[in-house]
This record gives sequence, structure tokens and C-alpha cells, in this order.
Amino acid sequence: MIKSMPSQYSKEKLVDMIKDMLKIRYFEEKVEQLYGQGEIHGTMHLCVGQEATAVGVCAVLRPEDKIISTHRGHGHCIAKGADPNKMMAELLGRSTGYCKGKGGSMHIADLDQGNLGANGIVGAGIPIATGAALASKMKNLGYVVVCFFGDGATNEGAFHEGLNLASIWKLPVIFFCENNQYGMSGNIKQMTNIENIAERSVSYGIQGVVVDGNNVFSVIDVMTEAVDRARRGEGPTLIEAKTYRWKGHSRSDARKYRTREEEMDWRANRDPIANYRSLLITEGVITGEEMKQIEQMIIKEIDDSVEFAKNSPMPSIDTLEDDVYA
Repeated sequence: MIKSMPSQYSKEKLVDMIKDMLKIRYFEEKVEQLYGQGEIHGTMHLCVGQEATAVGVCAVLRPEDKIISTHRGHGHCIAKGADPNKMMAELLGRSTGYCKGKGGSMHIADLDQGNLGANGIVGAGIPIATGAALASKMKNLGYVVVCFFGDGATNEGAFHEGLNLASIWKLPVIFFCENNQYGMSGNIKQMTNIENIAERSVSYGIQGVVVDGNNVFSVIDVMTEAVDRARRGEGPTLIEAKTYRWKGHSRSDARKYRTREEEMDWRANRDPIANYRSLLITEGVITGEEMKQIEQMIIKEIDDSVEFAKNSPMPSIDTLEDDVYA
């Protein structure tokens, strides 16, 4: 629950953040609907309920800073400035998509916005982010890299290798773990014998922080400290954001490993959007009517992205071998 409104943010900044959170929520809900209608093929991993992590992280970053995303990456892409039209076109397999309709949900990248790409392999973004941070340091480019990953990735070898290298070289990278409580089919407590994943930072001599991932201001606070530390040349930070995914791991997940009562508790009491929306109205930053207008505007933007995608051409057979590197 967000109990108070920090004073350092402008009204424009506060409103932009709720817009981005709503854009992520409505985009994901529309994608789920389209998938059910057979418009989207393959699989998908939705981040409904986790909107505050993506928005809180990207609110701190400069345009030149980089992010590495995950298989559950639509929110990260949107928060870093991705065009919903190109995202929706990619998911619907159209040539106007970010990967020309060939990559789908798990391969969206937008180099112009500093998004180095999503990745369908658990933990695979960690060494990529470490490499990008190494390039920034060696070439004195000044950008910071944020690597998103889930709790399940912290038991992959790439996690330990990436943190170790980033630590000894003091690289400007923030390792941001979205701990949504569950891996593919089990609770994190069944997979890891420590209370907080952030405790693993001690093994590598770096800062470790646990934060309420459903409170956008808390995320911004810890991210600001981590980014400042990275820019000063003091090395990486491991941030663990406690959050919750409302949907299953993927479309085929029946969520038999958790109760419906638990899900309803998170939805009713710890919805990052509902809590933030309520605070904005209560504190007089925006009126209820203005909020309704914003929501209608975002809904239209997402609906328009679907029309853009459906009106875009399928990739031509002549482009089948284009952009293939091996």
C-alpha cells in the first residue's frame, strides 16, 4: 500500500507514471483476449500485477541507459518507451513489428530506446547485460544497464557468473529481480533456502536491497540509489522487488500450485495500479474525472494498436532468410 505522496515529483511525472502503468495493464489484457481468439500464436507470459516494477525502474533511467528484458517483458518494453503499435504488430506476426513479425512476444527489442531485447531463455539476459555494462565502462560511454529477471533465474549459473564478473570489474549494472513468488510451477521458497534473494549479494561483495515491488515510489527510491552508485563507478546492485503475477506462468498454466484465495488477496489489497490511482486522487494530483479520461485515452491507444497490427501486411516469403545470422 502506498501511504503517502513524495514531494519531489512534478504533476506531469506523476501522471506519466500512471499512464505507463495503465498502458501496460491494458496492453496485457488485450493480448490475452487476442490470444484466446486465435489471433496470436505460440505462447505468452503476462506481467499483469507487476506494472510498478517496470515503471519505477524506467522512471529513473536516462534515454541512453539500457535495459535487458525477459520472457515476461511487455511491461519493460512499454516503460522504456516502446511503440505499442510495433509491439502489437510483432505479436500478431506482421512485418511492421519490431522483429518484422518473426520474433513474437519474447524477442522484442528497440535499440533506439535503449531496449537491448527480451529473451526467452531464463537468466540469459544477465551475461548480456554484464557485457553491455562492460562496453559502457571500457569505452567511457556513461550509460547504466538494468537487467530484469525473475526469481527462477537466480538459480541459473548465468546469474552467479554475471554477478561475479560485474562485481570484480565494478560495472555500471543493476540486477533487478522481479520476485513474483513463483517460478513456472512452484513457490520460490521450495526452490531457494534463503528468505530474500537479495542476500546473495553478500557473496559477491555488492549491495543487495529488498523492496516492495508493488509500490512505484519505493522502486524509484532504491533504483535512484543504485543508478547513482553505478554512475559513480562503485559497481552493481542486486535489487529484489517483491511482487506478484496475477496470471499463470504462461497461457497453458492452470495455477494449481497456489490458491484462488491468495490470488484474490493480492488483487484486492496489493494492486499497484489501484493503490497508486487512489493516492493520486486523494492527494489532489488529479480528479476522478481526469483519471477516467486518461483510462479511456489509453484504452483507445491499445485498441488502435490492434487495428494497426491487423491492417499491416504479413511478412513476405521473400524475406524468409533475411536477418538470419547462422
